[in-house]
Amino acid sequence: MTQSDCVPCDAVGRRIVYRDEYGTVRFVGTVPSAAGIWLGVEWDNPERGKHNGTHEGVQYFQCSHPTGASFIRPQKASFGVDFLTALKDRYGQEGNQGIQDCRGNPLRWGKKPIELLGNRNAEVKQRWFDALMIVSIRECQVSQAGEEDQISNICPNIIELNLSKNLFVSWDKVAQITRHLRKLEDLDLSQNKLAIVSNPVSLSDAFANLKALAIQYNGLTWAQVLECAPMWPVLERAHLSSNAISVLERPVGVLQSLTLLDLSSNPLADENQLVHIAYLPRLEQLILSNTGLTSLHFDDVESDGKTAMFPKLTFLAIDKNRISEFSTVNELNKLQSLEQLKFSDYDLVECEKNPKTVRQLIIAKLGHLNVLNRTDISADERKGAELDYRKRFGKDWLKAGGHQDPEKNRPDKEFCAEHPRYQALIERYGPPEDSEMEQQKLFALKNQLLALNIRCPDSPDQNLLEKKLPDSMTIQKVKGLLHRLFKVPGAELKLTYISSKRQQRWKGWV
Repeated sequence: MTQSDCVPCDAVGRRIVYRDEYGTVRFVGTVPSAAGIWLGVEWDNPERGKHNGTHEGVQYFQCSHPTGASFIRPQKASFGVDFLTALKDRYGQEGNQGIQDCRGNPLRWGKKPIELLGNRNAEVKQRWFDALMIVSIRECQVSQAGEEDQISNICPNIIELNLSKNLFVSWDKVAQITRHLRKLEDLDLSQNKLAIVSNPVSLSDAFANLKALAIQYNGLTWAQVLECAPMWPVLERAHLSSNAISVLERPVGVLQSLTLLDLSSNPLADENQLVHIAYLPRLEQLILSNTGLTSLHFDDVESDGKTAMFPKLTFLAIDKNRISEFSTVNELNKLQSLEQLKFSDYDLVECEKNPKTVRQLIIAKLGHLNVLNRTDISADERKGAELDYRKRFGKDWLKAGGHQDPEKNRPDKEFCAEHPRYQALIERYGPPEDSEMEQQKLFALKNQLLALNIRCPDSPDQNLLEKKLPDSMTIQKVKGLLHRLFKVPGAELKLTYISSKRQQRWKGWV
């Protein structure tokens, strides 16, 4: 067999894999000074290549990265296998071990492994493939359907199918498989580079019952998602994380059945993009983790109103962003249906120093929240958070025009905008008493400091040092402070604490 025999006639544009590295064929032909046929490949991982498609000053093909390309011999590249070959290889291997499952373990009937013997082979195998409902042939080098007319006969009952990280090049190649899986509801096509067909709606029959679709790490823009959307007439859950979605636009006539939309780890240009998806009528779950958000705002209503945006939204994830102000939490209270929130790792936590305090403030600010960061909010926790909030900002409320007499209670707009639920909390629990607000002072940082007198026995001439340290300060940090003050190596520090109240001594803290 010659090298040219190894190359499909449609090789240019095809996806290949070589030594676990994925790439796209951009060139097939000869390269002077090296005999035989070569494939010019643009690798998904640009560090895998050596050049940009240029060899000895001749540009053989274009490459998007200066070092993303290289030439390899055709016999080294795998152009993939068909769907049924991959399915049988993973779920129905034959031989002395009989039929195996996807982990390579023998399939058993009771305690005995199923063996392929005599005329019953086909019957047993077919019964096994008929039973397949959840199938994963991820990373199995699938590039095409193969014998399409056999798919519905061999595995007609697949409901969930994982085709991620394979060698598909376009949506029509995927459709040649899925149109024969009439029960398919859940499909994962992540890490495939899929070209959009000229008439996507013509493929809608291939995804007629599809309710959940994952297209992650595919480099998609939102415009491309909307262009493909006519293929998915009843789609409910779209997992689109880690793509190239930065600018959104309003879906018109498509994606109207979505209940979940995952846009996490996409570089959204700004929070103003969200208005374009804010009126999806059935959207219940929105995941915006790690999208670069700095704030959220719903300007169609005042601070104490309920927005018309995201009318059905019950779950929102905005963790791992750059939100640093509690004003965003105030905005979330405008959502009509919000019950669950994922919100953590923000600068405002550093501002408050205590994550537990941040949790309490969020609970107090969001009256209908039931779950925060995957943890249920009990009735007692909510009541405690709201009472503490009411006391904590009581003096600010009075300064802003608040009054314990309801007829004189007129806090200014600035206070109401910063604390939109404060009036509701007063109506529920009554205004804070003077004694409560005085007691709240105990929680100030200066009242949580411990006064310590510090001396070093090895330096008797050094004056006694007086320091006030937070009661939450760890021994390790105390040792670091003493190392800077007394220039004693941390490893040699041995601490002794004498209580002025109990006259007790603790030695050898580590």
